[in-house]
This record gives sequence, structure tokens and C-alpha cells, in this order.
Amino acid sequence: MLLSLNDLSFTYEGSADPLFEHVSVSFPTGWSGIVGANGAGKTTLLRLACGELAANRGSVHRPGLTIYCPQRTDTPSEGLGQFLESLDPDAWELRGRLAVESDWLSRWDTLSHGERKRAQIAVALWRKPDVLALDEPTNHIDADARDLLAGALRAFRGVGLLVSHDRELIDALCRQCVFVEPPSVTMRPGSYTEASEQARLEDQHVRDEYEQAKSAAERLRREAIRRHELASRADKRRSKRKIPVRDHDAKGKIDAVRVSGADGKAGRLAKQIDARVQRAESRLGEFEIKRRYETSFWLDGSRSPRNLLFSIPAGSLKLGERRRLIFPELAMQPEDRVAVTGPNGDGKSTLIRHIIGALTLPTDKVVYLPQEISLSESRAIMAEVNSLSREQLGTVMTMVSCLGSRPGRLVGSMESSPGEIRKVLLALGVSKRPHLIIMDEPTNHLDLPAIECLEEALAGCPCGLLLVSHDLRFLSRLATTRWHLSPGINGDVHLSISAMPQDGPII
Repeated sequence: MLLSLNDLSFTYEGSADPLFEHVSVSFPTGWSGIVGANGAGKTTLLRLACGELAANRGSVHRPGLTIYCPQRTDTPSEGLGQFLESLDPDAWELRGRLAVESDWLSRWDTLSHGERKRAQIAVALWRKPDVLALDEPTNHIDADARDLLAGALRAFRGVGLLVSHDRELIDALCRQCVFVEPPSVTMRPGSYTEASEQARLEDQHVRDEYEQAKSAAERLRREAIRRHELASRADKRRSKRKIPVRDHDAKGKIDAVRVSGADGKAGRLAKQIDARVQRAESRLGEFEIKRRYETSFWLDGSRSPRNLLFSIPAGSLKLGERRRLIFPELAMQPEDRVAVTGPNGDGKSTLIRHIIGALTLPTDKVVYLPQEISLSESRAIMAEVNSLSREQLGTVMTMVSCLGSRPGRLVGSMESSPGEIRKVLLALGVSKRPHLIIMDEPTNHLDLPAIECLEEALAGCPCGLLLVSHDLRFLSRLATTRWHLSPGINGDVHLSISAMPQDGPII
């Protein structure tokens, strides 16, 4: 069983440059990771492979039923109703394995994003496709559900294409990884860790060769200058203009040199070195050096002069009709870094909404990144960005580039990938010198290099940071305090406060 893309080229309507050009790659049975920067075309590659988009040129060979699971879960998957009602063993097993409840279709709008994602993937696996393409399957899924999902995906026997920011998941499932670097893609063997190390070595090898070629070109340029100076002095020595008219001996010596050919030697050597310089400079232009982004983009003034960013008295919040979230007094100082952890459905987002509602900080001093940004919200954000002054736009796009995206693809655009729009929203907020940044699942939709860039950027954050995430590695690097939500005996959820573990697994 093989999924193959043959000499594929694709250009978005209205774009001057192709996104993909002459791409040929084959995906064998098993899971293949699809990695690359946000906006590089990972989702587009999945959609082309699955027939959701038509290529401008080339062909795609699909072995049979192909299913594409997009990042967004705004609407229920086709076939969810039949899956929930089915009595066959596979449906029973998947519903149990992924904790999918029978009434989820009727209350889809009330489900968490993590619950929607589990339902989406469960339906896809139930249909037993020959090709299954998953776009960020672990978005919004807590650690327990992630382990269950990994087990279900490991049992899949078709051709699997996996776009994910979850390095552990890609390492556990994938035998090879495709690196998307428009207009081409590169298949490398091994897990993400193995393939990315190979990519790093290749990149370093190119950089080393470039530096050697650059040094050689510079030596040739210096030699060319020296030879041209010699040729210029030789020309002056051969000139008769300053020789007295009756000095026939001096003129005769110059004529003799000219006849022997010795007069042109310096000039010929200068021309030869010019040709070598031209070839060396031409070779430098053949190197493709990937840009490396800096991550220092904080502006002065991003710290509140207040003693407290907020202080919320102990209380409780309703979670549905029967449960409550019970919490002690909650407060943050100007430079506090707090992680909010706990299983899906236990009220993390409810708590964040309560905190936001109680804030007295100026609205422009609070940056809030929700779990999901709708299409209409995304367009509104891009409209705001495109209305900025040239100076403001330059600041925002510099910050976006620090997070690993190419600003040129965003300026003037109204459509951005979910990962790109999160970077833009963060950059837009940071440009206003915030006093508090609240991020609900900040690594969702971000590619792996972007997560590393975001970690580096937030490590230097001068303001308060409140992070809700299932990515414990990400949290352990950035947070110092942990607010953990866990269910009690009577079904209520209790919030406990402790120091955030900095090393090892977080339980």
C-alpha cells in the first residue's frame, strides 16, 4: 500500500509564487510525520494528498478510502451519529478507548475542544481508511487522553500522515518525516528527533561549505585588487607621454618590452583573477542558507507598576449542573509565572474566564490567547494588523519573525493558518507593552520549531504570565507556580497551589 505524489505543483490563486513545485514523494504503510514552519504548507500538503485540493500539475495515487481530519472542530464529523449509535465491536472499543459519550452529537456546542477532537478521530478510525491524514490530533487533549489516542493510532494499519507539534507522539509513531520547505519537500528516515538531527547536520554542512566558499572568494578579491594595482603600475611604466621627445633610448626600451609581450603580463593576470572572482561569487549565490531567527522582542514598559496584577477571593464556580470548581484565594504579582494544569473538562478555561472578568488592568495591558480563534476572529485580527502604521507593522512583523514565520506571507493577507494567527495575536499584544499575558493552550497549532521559538521568547518575558497547557515540558521551562485542578470524591473539582517542578516528569 502506497500513497504517492508525482511531480506535483501547486499555487494558490492570486499568489505570484508557487507553494510547491515538482514535488515527488511516496508514503508507505505506517505513520509519516509532516513537519515544517507554520504557514509553510503542511496542511496544504495533507489536503493535496487527500484530494481536498487539486494540484495545478502532477498527480496523486491514493490506494483507497482517504480521510482528512482538519485542525478545526467547529462542526461534527460526517458519520458521528452512526458511530455513536453503532453496536459493532470496533465502535464500542473506540468509544471506550477515547471516552466518547453517546450524547455528544446532541450537545456538540457544549463540548470542549479536546472532546471534539477525540470524537473526530474516533469516527475516522472507525471508518477504517486506507489513508488517514491527521492535522494536529493532540490539540486540546490532556495527558491521559493523549496516551489513549497514541494507542489507537499505533493500531492503525493504513498509510498515516501526521502533522503535530507533539514531539513525543511523532517519535512514538513515525518511521520517517517529511520536512516541508517550499517550494520543495524532503523525506528523511526516522522519528522526528532522528530526522531533525539529520536536517540540522545537513544545514550545518551547508553553512560550513558556504563559509569556506565565502573565505575563498574574499581571498580572490584581495588578490584581484593586488593584481590590478600591479597592472596599473605597469601601464604607467610603459607610457611614453612623460618621456622627452629626443630621449630615443627610453622609448626604444618600452618598444622592446611591448614587442616581447612582457608588457601585458600584469594585465592578463588581472583578467584571469577577475574571471575566478566572478566564478567564486556565482557559487556563493547557489547556496541556500536557512534564516535563523532571534527571539528577543520584549519592549520597555512591559511590567506593571502595581504590587498585584489581580487578587481574587476564595470561592467556587459552576461546572455544568452538578459540579463546582472550588478554589482558594488567587493572586499574581507583576512578574509571576503561573501554570494551570488538570484534566479536560475540569474547568481550566472556566477559571481563566472568571479571572479575566475580575481584572482591573487596562484592557490594552492584557494579552489573551484563547484555545481556538475562529475564522471571523482571525480575519478581524489581520484587519487590525493591516491597518497599523508602517512603524507599528514593522514592530509586529519583527516579533512574528522571531517566532519563526515569514512576515512577507502575512502582510496584506486576510487568511492565516491557526498557528500563524496565534503568533500574530501574541505579537500584536506584546507590541502594546502588556502587563499580563494569558495563554490557553499556547502550543496548539504551533509547529515544533515554533514551540521552541516561543519558549525562548517567553523565557525573557518581563510581565506576568498565566499559562494553561497540557504540554508539561513547555510549562516546566517557563512557570514557577502551579495551580492544579483535580476532581474530588464528590465530583467537585479542587484547585491546589504548589511550586512548579522544573525537572523530570510532572505528576
